[in-house]
Amino acid sequence: MAKPVVIGIRSFRTQSSALEHFKALLHRYQDGQCVTNQDDYSDLVALIDRYDPVLDAVGEPTKGAGQIARFERRLNTGTGWSSSGFWVVRQDGSATDFSYIDAVKGKPKGRSQDFYNACRQAVALDLIQAKKQAFVHYGDDQGRVECELTGKMVTIEDAHLDHAWPYFSHLVSGFRAARSWSREIPDGVVSDPTDGQTTATFLDNAVADAFRAFHNDQAMLRILSREANLQTASSARRPKVARPISLV
Repeated sequence: MAKPVVIGIRSFRTQSSALEHFKALLHRYQDGQCVTNQDDYSDLVALIDRYDPVLDAVGEPTKGAGQIARFERRLNTGTGWSSSGFWVVRQDGSATDFSYIDAVKGKPKGRSQDFYNACRQAVALDLIQAKKQAFVHYGDDQGRVECELTGKMVTIEDAHLDHAWPYFSHLVSGFRAARSWSREIPDGVVSDPTDGQTTATFLDNAVADAFRAFHNDQAMLRILSREANLQTASSARRPKVARPISLV
């Protein structure tokens, strides 16, 4: 039986229903808007109360309810990605982002997730360039490429560059194993959580460059439609790729 999730005065039957509630709350506002509805504000204060012990556990500055001036929805951006999320502005004017997903789950992402995100960041520009080159090389007279799974012709805006084999998580695990970091990631490798840090990065450029070389030597990429990428489940078998995209 699913365990109820209690956040403030609200009790959700499942974690999924709690996540849906805060997702809908986020979508009621536009980027740059403050949270003005009192019920929404109260829900976010309760969520922060749940989130604070998690932040204390990983050393991020507290966002305690007593310090809150307001909540805002802002657009978070990085190399090759953007997503909207909640930010909390403190009474002293400082501000930082927070994840309603992590808050509902009541646990930090952890060092392994930060390492994974740093790996993503390290190869982000390479992946953007590879996607552009794929559409130059394989594109039809309308600039579209065929989705490897559905056969649908997609534009670069509607396409996703997928790690066909090995999966990105496998590459990250392989890189960690090669450095004897499978069990534990040493201090000083990945940036610590701090205000406004929407993604972790490698502190040492040599580690970032080493992962880029490791990744680009092994990764076989393919073009999928966004819909196909969202619906694709992991497989233990190496797929056949008609239009492989190499990073070498």
